[in-house]
Amino acid sequence: MPWWRLVAFRPALQKAAALCIAITMTLGPAHAAEPMRILAFGDSLTAGYGLADLADAFPAQLEKALRAKGHNVIIVQGGISGDTSAGGRSRLDWALSAKPDAVILELGANDALRAVDPKVTEDNMRAIVQRIHKDGTPVLIAGMMAPPNLGRDYSDRFNPIFPKLAKEANVLLYPFFLDGVVAVPELNQADHMHPLPAGVKIIVHRILPAVEKLVAQIDARRKAAQ
Repeated sequence: MPWWRLVAFRPALQKAAALCIAITMTLGPAHAAEPMRILAFGDSLTAGYGLADLADAFPAQLEKALRAKGHNVIIVQGGISGDTSAGGRSRLDWALSAKPDAVILELGANDALRAVDPKVTEDNMRAIVQRIHKDGTPVLIAGMMAPPNLGRDYSDRFNPIFPKLAKEANVLLYPFFLDGVVAVPELNQADHMHPLPAGVKIIVHRILPAVEKLVAQIDARRKAAQ
């Protein structure tokens, strides 16, 4: 009996072949090329609120852009709509249980929308960064800016949080996540806060160089561990 018919009639052999492939992928040369897993940890701007297709959301578009540039990367969706810095802090340990190679931290927008005391936001964000960075996991802080209607005093206290923490912890910073998209009607949904797919594309394009620096940090950390 030809071998292909034997396999077709012997499911056990098919399972054994699949197991061999899995073992080879785990232990063989491909193990060295294991995809980098980057956790996109944030709120609705990360979760893709209001988008009909999650392929248009930030994590998916970013992964596609990185792969187009030759990076073997998986962007893990870690956004929850409505999340604040306090909410992110409370769920961080669970999110990190997957042991990502790096984290893009995008939180703070809902703190500003709710006029949370910037001191509270700063304390929460500091705790988050310190927890992520505790074991050396690279971090990219995606900064946020307060809406102008909250007044100059609030903005002067809120906006410096993100560069301050990045400098303090010596981690990467992308100054403003919505740069190039905020207040541009054709790039945002009807609520004027959440980007359309075209808006997400611009965010990805602008943040990409910073994320590539994050990828380089992951690569350096892997090589150092060999």
